[in-house]
Amino acid sequence: MTAAVFFGCTFIAFGPATALFLFTIAREPLRVIFLIAGAFFWLVSLLLSSLVWFISVQISNKESAEQQKALLIFGVVLSVLLQETFRFAYYKLLKKANEGLLTLSQEETMPISIRQLAYVSGLGFGFMSGAFSVVNILADSAGPGTVGIHGDSQLYFLSSAFMTMAIILLHMFWGVIFFDACENKHWWSLGVVITTHLVVSCLTFQNPNYVGSLVPTYIILFVMAIWAFYTAGGSLRNLKLCLTCKDKDFLLANHRPR
Repeated sequence: MTAAVFFGCTFIAFGPATALFLFTIAREPLRVIFLIAGAFFWLVSLLLSSLVWFISVQISNKESAEQQKALLIFGVVLSVLLQETFRFAYYKLLKKANEGLLTLSQEETMPISIRQLAYVSGLGFGFMSGAFSVVNILADSAGPGTVGIHGDSQLYFLSSAFMTMAIILLHMFWGVIFFDACENKHWWSLGVVITTHLVVSCLTFQNPNYVGSLVPTYIILFVMAIWAFYTAGGSLRNLKLCLTCKDKDFLLANHRPR
């Protein structure tokens, strides 16, 4: 039973993101490099937030329970702000790298567009965020023991997997919206990305009220998905043509001789 829970939760948490990676990124070496670099930037933001958290805990080791809770909220807010700061730093770096690639290549167009960079880097952020969010939970789900044996909710592992999947996909959508906002100087869009990131992170405090955390998170995920889709140039018409395989330009672009 524990093995089934482990593999089931793993596939729920990382299945959609892994499918996106295999079908849209794995065949392009340049995209793989940018995805790994995005994951590295997220890790650096985690390192800095962990350092600040460690120092804060050492300073306030004997504080009351209320102050400890306030410290936890401070750590979450700081982590989110650092992640978005490093997302912006990665955007600036990618702009410089893309200009350098254009200079070195003999082509007149960018080897990879900003929208593709936003998608790839967002997925890299999401993979690392999801891995660090759920890896210890998955290790516990492998046993020994049975979840809920002391009267706790038996939905803990399942809800954690669905929350992780949502966060991974949200990072991808946030990346697309964030990069477009930086390109077009839509600073209010940056504010929405940061605010929704903070809201989703704070919703994790709702456990063990899983409905209270998952439902708002998936509502935000749905809204961000639609926003990112239209930001990337999508429309209902080309979505319909793509799903029905009637978009000849799309098919030729993806099956041209290499």
